[in-house]
Amino acid sequence: MKIKKIAIVGAGTAGWLAANHLGSELQHEDIQITVIESDKVPTIGVGEGTVPYIMKGLERFGISEAELLISCDATFKQGIKFVNWMKPEQEKEHFYYHPFDSPYPAGFDISRHMSNLETSRPFDDVGIQARICELGLAPKRKSSAEYQGDLAYAYHFDAAKFAKLLANNAIKKFNVNHVIATILGAKKDSAGNITHLLTDEDSELAFDFYIDCSGFSSVLIEKELSVPFVKKDKELLTDTVLVQQVPISESEALNPYTTATAHKAGWVWDIPLTTRRGTGFVYSSQHMSETEAKACYAKYLGVNEKDFSPRKIPMDIGYRESFWQKNCVALGLAQGFLEPLEATSILLSDFSAEMLAKNFPRTFSDIDCSYQYYNKVVTYAWERTVDFIKLHYCLSDRDDSEFWQQNSDKDALSAELKQRLNKFKLRPPLQSDFFSRFDLFNEKNFLYVLYGMNFNTQKAITSEKEQRHSEQLLEQNDQLVKQAANILLNHKEWLMALKAAMSE
Repeated sequence: MKIKKIAIVGAGTAGWLAANHLGSELQHEDIQITVIESDKVPTIGVGEGTVPYIMKGLERFGISEAELLISCDATFKQGIKFVNWMKPEQEKEHFYYHPFDSPYPAGFDISRHMSNLETSRPFDDVGIQARICELGLAPKRKSSAEYQGDLAYAYHFDAAKFAKLLANNAIKKFNVNHVIATILGAKKDSAGNITHLLTDEDSELAFDFYIDCSGFSSVLIEKELSVPFVKKDKELLTDTVLVQQVPISESEALNPYTTATAHKAGWVWDIPLTTRRGTGFVYSSQHMSETEAKACYAKYLGVNEKDFSPRKIPMDIGYRESFWQKNCVALGLAQGFLEPLEATSILLSDFSAEMLAKNFPRTFSDIDCSYQYYNKVVTYAWERTVDFIKLHYCLSDRDDSEFWQQNSDKDALSAELKQRLNKFKLRPPLQSDFFSRFDLFNEKNFLYVLYGMNFNTQKAITSEKEQRHSEQLLEQNDQLVKQAANILLNHKEWLMALKAAMSE
C-alpha cells in the first residue's frame, strides 16, 4: 500500500521545517502533505539561535536570505560568547568564544602548539572570528552572495516570525495544505498503526503517515503510541527556564553573537534581534528557588524585581526511546528537549526532519527497513549532543555553589564522553576521533570549548619547524583581523543598509 497522505500535527518551527524538508524532497511525487495547526495551543517559541547547519536547508527550500533577515527581525550569529563559566582570572570575569570559523588556520592544525603555550593568548586566536565578534563586525560584505560570507555564520531570529516564513514557503512552493484543528487523539488499527486523527469538534481526519510536532503534549508519540521518555536529568541538572523579551533602543549595538552568562545554578542566554533582545534564565530548581531565580534574572537585566513577570517554562530534559514508531515520527519538542545552550533545539529538529525526508518510505512495507536505521541515527545524534552540552559543565572549575560542585561529578558522564576526555588529556582532538558523520558537534567544536575552558592536555613534543610555522599562522591571523576591520561593516550598519535597500 502506497503512502500518499502525510499529516504533520502541530506547526511552529518543527512542523514547518518538516513540511519544507518533505515538500522539497517529495515535490515531484503524488504525495500530499498537510500541516494541522491548533489555534488553541500556543507555541513555545523559545529557540531564537541557530548554527550554520540550517543554511543549506533554507537555500534548498528557496527562501531568500534577505527576506529571512528582514521578515524575522534577524541578526547574524557568529558563535557564542561564554561568560563566567570559569572562575575569574586576575579578578577579571572569564570569557571565551565558541565561534563558527575553522580552528585550522590555512588548513593547518596548530592545537598542539596552542596547548603548549604559556601565554595570555586565548585559544580562539587560532581563528579571527572571536576578535571580529568583539569588534562588532558583520560576517559578510554587502556585495556577498546570499548564504555566503567572509566568515561562517548563522542567525538569531524571532521564532514565531520564522515559523510564519517557513509556512508561507511550504504552502506556496510545495503545495502543503494548512488546516486549523485541535487534535485530541487518534484511532489505530489492530497492528497499532494510526489510521485517523480525532479533533475537538468530533471529526476524524484520515492519513497514511503521521508526524508528531505537537510539542511537549506529544499527542501521538506518547499519548497514543506510549513511547517511553529517556530522562537525562542526571547528566544535565537544569530543569526550568524563565523567559523575557527586552526592548532595545535605536542607539543600542547589536552583538553578532549569542551571550551565555553562567550564574550559580545555571546560565542566562542573551540574543540580539533588530527589534528586541530575547533572554532566558536557565536554572536548576533543585539548587535555586523561583523567587531567587527571578531576583537574579531581574538583576542581570537591570530591572525592578517588583515589576518583573517573566514567563516560566518547565524543562523535561531528555528524549524519546524511539522517534519513529509504527507509521508515526516525532519531531521538535515531541521528540525531546535539551537546554538551548548550543542552539540544539532547532538543530536537532532540522537534522531529524531532513533525515526523515531523505529516508521517507513510499509504501507501508518500506517502513520496516527505514525506522530502525532512523532511530539508530537520531538516537546517536541526541546522545552525542547531550555529551557536548555536559562538556560545558564538567570542565568548569567553579565550585561556588552545590550546582557547580555536582556538575564536576565524573560519574555523571557517559562512557563515550569519559573515553573522549581521557584521550584528549593525552593529545588535542582529531577529526578521526569523531568517526560518525552524525556527530553534530565534532573536533572543531570540542577544540574551542576544551581550550576555551583551560582543559589540560599533556604537552606535546613539537619540532622547531612546527612551532615556527604555528607562530607565523598566529601572526597572519593578527594581520587578517586588521584587514577585516577595514573591509567588514559594523554588524548593525550592515543590517540597516539591507533594510534600507529592501525598502527602496
